[in-house]
Amino acid sequence: MTIATLAGGCFWCLVKPFHQYDGVESVISGYSGGHVENPTYKEVCSNTTGHREAVQITFDETVISYREVLEVFFKTFDPTDAGGQFFDRGESYEPAIFYHDDTQKETAEALIAELDAKQIFKGKIVTPVLPYKNFYPAEDYHQDFYQKDPEHYQNYQARSGRKDFIEKHWGE
Repeated sequence: MTIATLAGGCFWCLVKPFHQYDGVESVISGYSGGHVENPTYKEVCSNTTGHREAVQITFDETVISYREVLEVFFKTFDPTDAGGQFFDRGESYEPAIFYHDDTQKETAEALIAELDAKQIFKGKIVTPVLPYKNFYPAEDYHQDFYQKDPEHYQNYQARSGRKDFIEKHWGE
């Protein structure tokens, strides 16, 4: 199994897209990249821990490649916004790709260059490709939130502007 660690704003909105793909074993919401061990949601939201809300995806690379995982990821957020995502602002909502090895780093950088060349977005992709440091699972109530409270999830995704952005750039 292979692991991808990705931050794209609110982790609630990054889980559901990956659950639809064969080869994805698990998608865990959590916190990554910071300097505080075992942070809480409240601590991460204070923007003092260095952590970003992220998901850690465990997948079978013989079924779905790391590049395909990244292609799904880029269709879930605004990679041209370094200050957060939609109405969620601050370091805890900043996007990032946390690579686990040089191959992941090279794959991410190549895909970013390809997407920039296609000019899908108004601006250049500013999502950083950073070395993986750590990942701490979020509290249980955050896991698979779209299944636990689908109405709240759908309202959040629509009101934040995420849904409109995705549809504008990628279609339904």
